[in-house]
Amino acid sequence: MKKYLVIGNPIDHSQSPLIQNYWMKKHGLLDSIYEKRKVEKKDLKKIIEEIRDGKIAGVNVTVPFKKLIIPYLDELDETARDTQSVNTLRKVDNKIIGYNTDTTGFLKTVHDYYNFLTPHHATDVPRRDFFILGAGGVTPSIVTPLQFLVGRSSGSVWVSNRTKENANQLKKLFPKIELVKWGEVPPIFCDIVVNTTSVGLKKDDNINIDFTNSDKKTLFYDLIYNPKETPFLRDARLRGNKTMNGQMMFLNQAKEAFKIWTNVTPEIDDKTIKLLNK
Repeated sequence: MKKYLVIGNPIDHSQSPLIQNYWMKKHGLLDSIYEKRKVEKKDLKKIIEEIRDGKIAGVNVTVPFKKLIIPYLDELDETARDTQSVNTLRKVDNKIIGYNTDTTGFLKTVHDYYNFLTPHHATDVPRRDFFILGAGGVTPSIVTPLQFLVGRSSGSVWVSNRTKENANQLKKLFPKIELVKWGEVPPIFCDIVVNTTSVGLKKDDNINIDFTNSDKKTLFYDLIYNPKETPFLRDARLRGNKTMNGQMMFLNQAKEAFKIWTNVTPEIDDKTIKLLNK
């Protein structure tokens, strides 16, 4: 039996086993099973050893280990190397490779919704600005596609984080981002405000940033997909803003991970989405 895992802490909220097991069954991979495991930092080395020994065929990595797992790996794919964030593991020729499918998953989701991409030959490029809350392990995976969407415009990616040290570390990785003090908002209109923090996993969690004066055209996006509506999204909806949770990003990144492990590209169809909405 081939075993696949998603590791993190907390992990109870993860719906990865639901989706990955559905795809495995659909594509006839009846010798495979996908589970979730709550781990501590001290367990990461053991996870890598289990992959190397063939006890685990593949792993998804979620908060707070997307950066912490890197020292235990042999190689990183280009996106993981650029973002210093890993969410998928696989053994290739006895080497444990770290991949980042979050970036592709987020870019695909936002592009499908907003169609921000502008032809390279265009001379009149609209300004695009984006505001990210948080500077943790997944944030580089969001900065990368948003900087791509900013493209040739005069816009920026703005980032705010509670801990100044983590924000400064992110600035070193992405010198072009603009830092905003926690609790404040950028002085200009932003197309999207993205919450990359874990605030919202618990029912009463709240970001506690005043977005009262935000433009109604701003999309408020939360990477959290379970619960489906965090207080961050609820407040935005009540203000009249459009909102989106991380469900489609979750599915898109899961699709890429499944392909890495099995060389099969699963379909995100209505039945797949309904599994998450039960």
